[in-house]
Amino acid sequence: MKPLYFLSVLFSLLTAALSVQAQSGDHYYQPKPWAAKWIAPPGITGTEYGVYHFRKPIELKEKPAVYKVRISADNRYKLFVNSQLVSLGPARGDLSHWNYETVDLAPYLKAGKNIIAALVWNDGQYRNEAQITYRTGLIVQGNTAQQSAVNTDTSWKCIKDEGYRPIQYYFIAGPGQLADMRQVIKGWKNQDFDDSAWPSATVVSNGYPKGSSDAGWMLVPSPLPAMERTYQRIPLLRKTVGMAAPSREFPGTKKQIRIPADTTVTLLLDQTYLTNAYFTLQFSEGESASIAIGYAETLYENPEDKDKDNHPRKGHRDEVEGKFFTGMADSILSDGSLRQTYTSMFWRTYRYIQLRIHTRSAPLIIDDVYGTFTGYPFKLNARFNTRDTVINKILERGWRTARLDAMETYMDCPYYEQLQYIGDTRIQAMISYFNSGDDRLARNALNLIDHSRLPEGVTMSRWPSHGTQIISTFSLWYIGMLHDYWMYRPDSAFVRDKLPGARQVLAFFSHFQGADGSLKNLPYWKFVDWVGGPGWEMGQAPSGSDGSAAMLDLQLLRAYQWAGGMERGLGMTAFADLYRSKAKQLENTIREKYWNARRGLFADTREKNTYSQHVNAMAILANLIPGSDLPAFNKRLITDTTLVQCSIYFKYYLNKALVKGGLGDNYLQWLDIWRENLKMGLTTWAEDSNLQYARSDCHAWGASPNIEFYRTVLGIDSDGPGFRKVKIEPHPGELTNISGEIPHPNGIIKVSYRQTNGKWQIQIRLPAAVAGRFIWKGKSFPLVAGSNQFVL
Repeated sequence: MKPLYFLSVLFSLLTAALSVQAQSGDHYYQPKPWAAKWIAPPGITGTEYGVYHFRKPIELKEKPAVYKVRISADNRYKLFVNSQLVSLGPARGDLSHWNYETVDLAPYLKAGKNIIAALVWNDGQYRNEAQITYRTGLIVQGNTAQQSAVNTDTSWKCIKDEGYRPIQYYFIAGPGQLADMRQVIKGWKNQDFDDSAWPSATVVSNGYPKGSSDAGWMLVPSPLPAMERTYQRIPLLRKTVGMAAPSREFPGTKKQIRIPADTTVTLLLDQTYLTNAYFTLQFSEGESASIAIGYAETLYENPEDKDKDNHPRKGHRDEVEGKFFTGMADSILSDGSLRQTYTSMFWRTYRYIQLRIHTRSAPLIIDDVYGTFTGYPFKLNARFNTRDTVINKILERGWRTARLDAMETYMDCPYYEQLQYIGDTRIQAMISYFNSGDDRLARNALNLIDHSRLPEGVTMSRWPSHGTQIISTFSLWYIGMLHDYWMYRPDSAFVRDKLPGARQVLAFFSHFQGADGSLKNLPYWKFVDWVGGPGWEMGQAPSGSDGSAAMLDLQLLRAYQWAGGMERGLGMTAFADLYRSKAKQLENTIREKYWNARRGLFADTREKNTYSQHVNAMAILANLIPGSDLPAFNKRLITDTTLVQCSIYFKYYLNKALVKGGLGDNYLQWLDIWRENLKMGLTTWAEDSNLQYARSDCHAWGASPNIEFYRTVLGIDSDGPGFRKVKIEPHPGELTNISGEIPHPNGIIKVSYRQTNGKWQIQIRLPAAVAGRFIWKGKSFPLVAGSNQFVL
């Protein structure tokens, strides 16, 4: 390396390091421990399963205008003030970045005596894979000296509730729970509850904000708003077994249902669409009756009819006759009293709920049943106006899918895993930008993934996660996700803060590059897409005899292109030049190694014996196909059925490539898998294209039409870093009257396209201080802030 070039790179590294130090210092580091302590019940190890109640009375001379507190717990908490639920959390993170929420208690307080109460639970060895833990604990601190009465210390009382036990299941989204109402502590949140027999809490640790200690929980403020909680009725009772069908009003309206003594009854409830909700059952009497509450995305056909992965056949999701129910469940034992209430501690995912009730010597009364929807509080701020009912259904289901896969992190699926995988998250973040404009969850995801990076440079495939899983290819998608943020959000400081991590990722991959730049024998799981075909195994693309694969080389090439663009745009020219050089070498290698001139396609391996849509779509996106060759290349990409086909997930990249290749007006013809989802009765998008046996019925990576109807059909896109410039290039296809809008960092972008008498009436409105260009059939027109009109 030339000395001058070395010094340039060294200077860039030092500049980046100083930038990270300043950014991190502003965000997290606090030198002094909190006055409040982490507390727990006495006599527990803190790592076992347990449900615990904490209480503290405080006296106030008058109702305060503001009373802010900070709160966190391990694993989870629900905070109550005078019996009212005011906060749930903490937002998931890792021990080095343990979130606390700031909550204003003032609306719930009054003059005189107030009870601050918290439910804390630790799922122990049964915990969700996404749940990192240190030990059971609670911490609450007032923001000022006047609010210090709430600070957790030995003045708090707490006790374990012996009425709860875990129910373990075969998937990793955490346990169900058994609530024995004969032992569950009732009324513990109320002012008149007698806690005199409860022991005082034990102090287990100081409250350490990040930077003040390197032990236990390193507390940081949660960057997220409170999750939404919305009352939600369950509309339909689909099936009754064991007794006469009850009132038709049940459960859509509150209506008592009487289950006779010595009876076993099964009630199948239908939400009519998939949801995430805290499920509540209110019931009376029924001494020692058992109630099993099952939650399922769908019902199943013949239990013996399974695919190679042991997934049973699902059939049409609306059908219930002749099907069987299986799924996660909670269980309750009644104590025989009036007005018993059970609410799941954690939210559940369901379309169908099965109540299986077995009474003994006394009848049981169901007083009410309902859910409380929860999720990240995204607001739909985009509009696509059309009379096409199928398009409207696709957008509606896509938005529901995206919402159900967004909580304190993005999730691959809400029912089975609830894990923030990078491959899924990249698409989910783009949906957030185009549909909501709220980027807080995307920023949080980028931060968390950056925190997950191992010393060798590669990131975890998903984070947070208490287990280790590395999908090396997902680290490259992380760089793509960071580039997306750079292009769509005006926040260059945040991106600059993340570039050192992106460099470490690329440094990791450089260890496995041969002299020609091609990756060879890349370690860890190299997942690409859930498809089958020659050489595809566990979602990994085929590798050649030398350990290389076109798909891996193309992903690395794209990562160099993304990283180089960010580095140059943010003034790090040494890194930009380095990545441009590496990209150029890799481009030449890919052309020489994988191109088959006879077929006019890129092969999956150097042997040129397998071919896929995936590799050839990535070749377009990596600018390896000359513009004059794109029409013929695109035709082969679509019509050659010998190519391994992309699933619903990877169609995001395939469709982007086809649009780039000039086929955007055909976008509506590429939606067959989404139309098939509709025909099969799905209310969210399935995990993969095999709808009969798809494991999950809700995977947000399939919701890419909620990007492309705006980016491709309406044609609205960023034309430079930070969305400071706009490109409008519509592809209406057969649609002749459409309009819509998307959120922009400066406001709203609105467009309207209407064809009349062979002419298009086009209206475009840009927010203040935003300019751009309008492209129509290859011709470019300037756009200015405010109104722009064309007749073409």
